[in-house]
Amino acid sequence: MSTSDIKDYKIYASFLNQLAKDLTKYYNLKLKKPFKVSNKLKKKGYDPVTTADKAFEKFIRSKISKRFPTHKIIGEEFGASKSKSDFSWVIDPIDGTRSFVIGNPTWSNLIGLNYKNQPIVGLANFPILKKYYINYSKKLSYVLENGKKKKLSVSKNVTFKQAKIAGAFHNYLSLSKQKKIIKVVKMCNFPVADALSYAHLCEGKIDVVLQCSNKIWDIHALIPIIRAAGGIASTWNNKDAKYAGNLLISSNRSIHKKMLKLLKPAL
Repeated sequence: MSTSDIKDYKIYASFLNQLAKDLTKYYNLKLKKPFKVSNKLKKKGYDPVTTADKAFEKFIRSKISKRFPTHKIIGEEFGASKSKSDFSWVIDPIDGTRSFVIGNPTWSNLIGLNYKNQPIVGLANFPILKKYYINYSKKLSYVLENGKKKKLSVSKNVTFKQAKIAGAFHNYLSLSKQKKIIKVVKMCNFPVADALSYAHLCEGKIDVVLQCSNKIWDIHALIPIIRAAGGIASTWNNKDAKYAGNLLISSNRSIHKKMLKLLKPAL
């Protein structure tokens, strides 16, 4: 398969389109109840995981395995399956577990399909918000809400001075490095609401999203949606965003280049 083959995109986009509906139904019927929380890092920090994270991932894996039994599956909670397939599914069962724990509705299910390690189709499903974002090809991505489908498009013509910038450094970027990019820190005048901020960029509501220490399951599902909407995605050192880590997502190349220059002292 070529990554530009629209017919093949439709097979996988159709699967994810149905999976979004199944996931929201599954949440409302099975997981909308008290859950247990544990800390993966124990005394070394805080990285929560819930019983719902694990239940979601098992559900997603079962759906993929039934429809595409030879494909590889990589999930945050249960690791990678053994497969020599060129196709690999990357799963974050709950992106924004902290939000999930405190009842913030910005958490989502992220499921992406890679072909030869290149993200080609992605789904960001928001059960509480009752909407989901998906790409149908390299150039078409949509948000589906209340039975309506809207094409996604970034704010391509916004200038650097006009840009709305969302940033989240948490504890991942040292204070000494933050001081080196103090201009960027001061420019981050919007919060990052988990994957929803990347989705908002695709809708033209935000122009830049900055985050640190992302894993592949945090971004692989979002990359094809962002790029299909016209966005630019890379790491802070201008490598392909598929490598994860510190990420820079911008609505146009002019803004992206200026942000890369400003972030350089923190590398």
